[in-house]
Amino acid sequence: MTDTPASVVERVYREHRARMLAALVRALGDFELAEDALQDACALALTRWDGATPDDPVAWLLTAARNRAIDRLRRARLDRRKTELIETEPVMEFDTERLAGVGDERLSLIFTCCHPALAEDVRVALTLQAVAGLTAGQIARTFLVGEATLAQRLVRAKRKIRDAGISLEVPADHLLPERLAGVLAVVYLIFTQGYTAAGHEMLRQEAIRLGKLIATLMPDEPEALGLVALLLLHDCRAAARYTSSGEVILLADQDRARWDRAEIAEAIGLLDRALRQGQPGPYQLQAAIAALHAQAPTAGETDWPGIAALYTELLAMTPSPVVALNRAVAVAMATTPTEGLALIERIDGLERYHLLHAARADLLRRLDRRDEAAAAYRRAHELAANPADRRFLAGRLLDLENTETT
Repeated sequence: MTDTPASVVERVYREHRARMLAALVRALGDFELAEDALQDACALALTRWDGATPDDPVAWLLTAARNRAIDRLRRARLDRRKTELIETEPVMEFDTERLAGVGDERLSLIFTCCHPALAEDVRVALTLQAVAGLTAGQIARTFLVGEATLAQRLVRAKRKIRDAGISLEVPADHLLPERLAGVLAVVYLIFTQGYTAAGHEMLRQEAIRLGKLIATLMPDEPEALGLVALLLLHDCRAAARYTSSGEVILLADQDRARWDRAEIAEAIGLLDRALRQGQPGPYQLQAAIAALHAQAPTAGETDWPGIAALYTELLAMTPSPVVALNRAVAVAMATTPTEGLALIERIDGLERYHLLHAARADLLRRLDRRDEAAAAYRRAHELAANPADRRFLAGRLLDLENTETT
């Protein structure tokens, strides 16, 4: 079957949209203008490619978009000097040799979307739209925000980038560590949303794709490799985390035969590459913890002392109550529930975090302190937002109450 102009344009746009948008934003300094010009170029291609697809369709679209951007500026009678600069700007020639190196421009686009001048939720949304290609409607549904509200946030963010003159460049070396940490945090937030919310599997895959892009373009950054390893080691368990009816299956009870061994092998290879650089960071440590879980043949053979030691190192590197909670659970598994519970009781700042109360309830249950365990399960159930988590906690509470009556 012969490809139609529409199918060819759609394929080129889908495969190369981020590259083309990155190049246009970099050259024009204006997100909205770049997006509109690229759409204009695609519309023009639908009429011009009938039976004669260009040898280099990406270069054709970029050149057409450049010309449409100039037309838009002229029609709007905006910034005559800027129009003249664009008309003579050699960077917009987009020859084949230049296109081969456009990966650096995609990287600059990611750093621009994750600029610290933007609010965190805006960074996530802008990255999903500009780099991952999601529509405003898709992003709004994912984060339970009105589409019009989300669209306005994106418009304001793009105009802020333009009006504030935010540099569309990869940061200088002395700024890179801090800026890269912000970029990786956005990718991790995207993955976490897809991992913890039912029906958002697409976000997991987009986060992994973004992480791999960053790691490919910045191969000497061990934390980028560590993040991808961590995402893969979480994602490998996706098929085993819930029953067919959507009920939660705890890590210890999961069918390990359903874990994706190819993802585990890929992750271990990336983690080894990262650790060989001798610059351990938070994502590498978290990936190392996940690797110990993934490599244990059974739950009973998990290296809990090793996991507790890694959490101790992670807590020293990035002190946070959530890390302290995870360390307490690992210590309980490596030693006794009493030692783990003592650590949990000393954690501040997680009073409204349902997993703290769930972990405390489990340790109290193991110590046969049933009334206290029941109260902790009730509190965890009150605070849990995910319906599957709420059902799981309700089941645990019911099991505890039924045991008390027998």
